[in-house]
Amino acid sequence: MPPLSAPPPEALQPSPGGRAAPGLAGKTAIVTGAAGGIGAAIVQALLDDGAKVGLIDRDVQAGAALAARLAGAGHGVHFVQADIQDFAACTAAYDTLAQALGNADILINNAGISPKTGGRALKVWEMPPQEWDMVMRVNLNAAFYLTRLATPHMMARRWGRIVNMSSVAGKAYCDIVAAHYAATKAGLIGLTRHWAGELGEYGITVNALAPGRIGTPLLKTVPQEVNDAVTRVTAMRRLGTPEEVADACLFLASDQARFITGQTIDIAGGWLMT
Repeated sequence: MPPLSAPPPEALQPSPGGRAAPGLAGKTAIVTGAAGGIGAAIVQALLDDGAKVGLIDRDVQAGAALAARLAGAGHGVHFVQADIQDFAACTAAYDTLAQALGNADILINNAGISPKTGGRALKVWEMPPQEWDMVMRVNLNAAFYLTRLATPHMMARRWGRIVNMSSVAGKAYCDIVAAHYAATKAGLIGLTRHWAGELGEYGITVNALAPGRIGTPLLKTVPQEVNDAVTRVTAMRRLGTPEEVADACLFLASDQARFITGQTIDIAGGWLMT
């Protein structure tokens, strides 16, 4: 792809008439980790706002079932099973979705893992190096891979939205998770700021969300007393919902957030208050 010159200054100014019209009709989004609790809520929010959505998930059964249900409701969706630890697999998945729905205007780097052993996060002296490497590949490398693939089209269009799914654990010490998870979520915040600086002149915003304790099916694998302890020190005295994360994601993906970039927004109900 030939180098792209910066747009003229007038192209960077707000359009006349003030606030842009809401809605993502005509836009194509890609969501990784799309079949999980937060991922599925984000997919639904984007579809409800008019976007076509490409779903990427390693769980072929859950991803295919979700896509079939959404397509049956009349939405423009396409599912690809992929192991996003691998750049070649990400490339194949992106190309398939681009052929089915069009190149991505919106990328939600949502996929992430937080391995536990016996329901407990391992300490540094216990952690197998292969577990560290796997978390780095899924949580951090995959975000780079998909962003690398999506940005040339966004740059050519002079419009794009990238949302990285970080965590409050990437901003403050949290003994519920292990060091690899915290490191990758902190890394996503760094990538968010750096990519925002690189891509802003092309009309692309890059932001991150930092959820706290969200009531997803994954939390059922955690002892109830752990979730109760978090609730007691959360200002709003409850867990969050996937839909509340999806609402914030939809805002950042929209033209309502067109002058917001390089930011990380906590969706945590006042837990840790990072």
